[in-house]
Amino acid sequence: MKPALNQNALDQLFFQAHSYNQFTDQAVSEETIEQLYDLLKWGPTSMNTQPARYLFLRTPEAREQLLPALMDSNAEKTRQAPLTVIIASDTEFYEHLQTQFKAYDAAPMFRENNALAEATAFRNSSLQGAYLMLAARALGLDAGAMSGFDPEAVNKTFFPDGQWKVNFIVNLGYGAEGGHHPRGDRLSFEQAAQIL
Repeated sequence: MKPALNQNALDQLFFQAHSYNQFTDQAVSEETIEQLYDLLKWGPTSMNTQPARYLFLRTPEAREQLLPALMDSNAEKTRQAPLTVIIASDTEFYEHLQTQFKAYDAAPMFRENNALAEATAFRNSSLQGAYLMLAARALGLDAGAMSGFDPEAVNKTFFPDGQWKVNFIVNLGYGAEGGHHPRGDRLSFEQAAQIL
């Protein structure tokens, strides 16, 4: 059996972690971004589809292009964040399955069923976005996910060829002291789960 993570690791990933709205001005290095991807890519997806694509906006100029598509409450925190990641899904993710999923040729199943391809891309890129946030926490970064934006505007600005489509957006960096809201309650086990 694998050992459970120690309490410090669990605190960093979950119990003491927060969604951050404000970050210090410490930059996130390219090396750290590559480490982040090298960690998150191991998270499981159905049939190893890996449909998520990541656009890392490091420069103020890159983030400025995103701001018009954001709700007002998200614009200023994104302007101040050292790094913003647009998590997108590749609508043609199945073209990589020959190397990613060798059990059988699954690509025709998605090529011939657009609804299945869209649902699979969205579901699994959402998972991969969550892996990104946990990987960031594991590397000592803090994250603040956002869904308050105009997806058509984001896609038009950053993915005009239509193959990638935005799923959600995450600001990353080193959280500022007090740069998060007080922790909200979570549902109890009885409210959220059943055992059959």
